[in-house]
Amino acid sequence: MSEMKTSTPPRRHGPMGGPMHGGPMGVPGEKAKDFSGTLKKLMKYIGKYKISVLLVLLFAVISTVFMIVGPKILGNATTEIFKGLMGKVSGTGQGINFERIGQIMLFLLTIYLISAAFSYLQGWIMTGVTMNTTYRLRKDIAGKIQRLPFKYYDTTTNGEVLSRLTNDVDTISQSLNQSLTQIITSITQLVGYLIMMFSINWQMSLIALCIVPVSALFIMLVVKHSQKYFKEQQDYLGHVNGHIEEMYGSHVVVRAFNGEERNETAFSKYNEKLYGSAWKSQFLSGLMQPVMMLIGNIGFVVTCILGGWFAVNGVITVGDIQAFTQYVRQFTQPIQQVANISNVLQSTVAAAERVFAFLGEKEESEDSEHAITLNTTDKPDTELNIHVEGSVQFAHVHFGYTPEKTIINDFCAAVEPGQKVAIVGPTGAGKTTMVKLLMRFYDVNQGAILVDGYDIKDFKRNDLRDLFGMVLQDTWLYNASIRENIRYGNQSATDEQVIAAAKSAQVDHFVRTLPGGYDMILNEEASNVSQGQKQLLTIARAILANPQILILDEATSSVDTRTEILIQKAMDNLMKGRTSFIIAHRLSTIRDADLILVMNEGDIVEQGTHESLLAKGGFYANLYNSQFVEAAEA
Repeated sequence: MSEMKTSTPPRRHGPMGGPMHGGPMGVPGEKAKDFSGTLKKLMKYIGKYKISVLLVLLFAVISTVFMIVGPKILGNATTEIFKGLMGKVSGTGQGINFERIGQIMLFLLTIYLISAAFSYLQGWIMTGVTMNTTYRLRKDIAGKIQRLPFKYYDTTTNGEVLSRLTNDVDTISQSLNQSLTQIITSITQLVGYLIMMFSINWQMSLIALCIVPVSALFIMLVVKHSQKYFKEQQDYLGHVNGHIEEMYGSHVVVRAFNGEERNETAFSKYNEKLYGSAWKSQFLSGLMQPVMMLIGNIGFVVTCILGGWFAVNGVITVGDIQAFTQYVRQFTQPIQQVANISNVLQSTVAAAERVFAFLGEKEESEDSEHAITLNTTDKPDTELNIHVEGSVQFAHVHFGYTPEKTIINDFCAAVEPGQKVAIVGPTGAGKTTMVKLLMRFYDVNQGAILVDGYDIKDFKRNDLRDLFGMVLQDTWLYNASIRENIRYGNQSATDEQVIAAAKSAQVDHFVRTLPGGYDMILNEEASNVSQGQKQLLTIARAILANPQILILDEATSSVDTRTEILIQKAMDNLMKGRTSFIIAHRLSTIRDADLILVMNEGDIVEQGTHESLLAKGGFYANLYNSQFVEAAEA
């Protein structure tokens, strides 16, 4: 392992005392949310590919410029034809000069081919920029998910998080590719068309320019009213996804309690909100094109009338009239495109705002710069590189999930290495919360939790959690083979070690009866095996991890009595020489514990062995005896 400076040693404590040393901790900042700020952040995010973006902008300008000069060149061909026809009619000319017209058309074709080539190149480069940007966004979101504290997920549904990873990033991806190039193309077209129009006739150009302020005023009005609906649309899309994800994930419970109608009612409320915001946003954005077309047609009619009058008076040529009318017709297109882009941009920024808000969420506090590492070699222990024996101490621990409500009050306990400790108490006493604190899923508000005398905050989180093996009441298996699910606790384990762990957990015999055995793929919810079998697999995973400290949270609650006895024997062998914490409601399963901590309302009310606690005739004795009374009455 790499050596670490020891200018700030870790905090080491006495058995139940306060810290002897201090250590720094870092906390990342947060971000503000607003339209212009989000747009700047998105542009900054794309800034990593600024060379590619600059090439895209350059190629878009070149492509647009070559496209703009096309009508002017075509107008020259029209003028040649008109002169030839008029000369032939009057008898003063030689007719149409087809050779000259052919040269003009060949030049025009070359211009359009060059324009198309640059357009293709800028599209190809921009696609790469867009895909790389969305790839980074998804990667950053996935990484952020791993760094967020558990507190965030207490207040946010899974569907909301998934919506940012899928819908919001997809929205950015779909619109980013076209929006950036269309913006520069539209601006170039506007400028180019104006230059070409003024080069033909300045009077008609001024009339055509009247379209701009009218169009801009209309666009501003629509954008002002539609932005909030685009934001609502993205928000309620997340709510709909969250609701569907929750209901689909627990559809068995929903059907068991006849909750279909209630769920449909709740879904309808979300869906109606989504429908309302989506309808309003799309209606307002849909007004853009017809109104812009109306404004453009009015300007077109006026310029045609004025152009005809100028042609009759010999001010401009017929070819110039044709070119000018084309420019006037095309002049409204970039304005319409800007209007459409403004709608797309609103949706994009609304999605980006949600993504950046998620990426800006407060993360878990960083590991100390001078964190303790675990000594996995035979080298002597040092101040920052230690072997863990397995003693655990709770030193005046106070904790609440919210600041206004403390649920763990002055919790104190000392556990020696290798002890088997049971934590019992009524529902809501704080048993599982203590395990979450021990694993540093949450940090204590006051006091400290120590392992071998070291504050757990002085360990790297990964190292700390490597010390523990967990088997929870709520099983978690993922969409992979049974072999890989067991190996999740120790990625370097061999197949022989996996099978040995399965045998210790009494799981080998039923796995071999399944189609494919250890190679059978579990589905997304692992519903192709029973609840008890899932529990056995998680126990095998914990055995394979070979941890120094075990945490068993109702680990045998989902198996039958016969299997429970077999598992208990395997667990007894596994727990030898290891510190073990057992959370149990069935008190008959923890009678042989070295220490029983009896919790009620967030504090230890009694502690001792099974026999000593029964002899006291207190809280534990009442709990224990009530279970047998209930069993007898049943």
